[in-house]
Amino acid sequence: MLRENLKEKLDELNDEQVEKIADFMAFIEFQSKQVASSLPFWQKATPSDRAREFREWVSQLAKGSPSLSEEAFDRDSIYEE
Repeated sequence: MLRENLKEKLDELNDEQVEKIADFMAFIEFQSKQVASSLPFWQKATPSDRAREFREWVSQLAKGSPSLSEEAFDRDSIYEE
């Protein structure tokens, strides 16, 4: 119903008015693209994209880095005696 009403109103407009509406529609499309591009990767990426990105990040980590000591993993080491 709304679509038909809009079509009727568009048919009644002159060329200058139709051009203004076309410019407005282009502006709205531009804004929606800007909003989509401003979203962080994790919000717009699919789960498989996020997993692939995580695996790539992990592969870049240093492989020879020293691990934490066994004491660091021990829960009792965080409490004072």
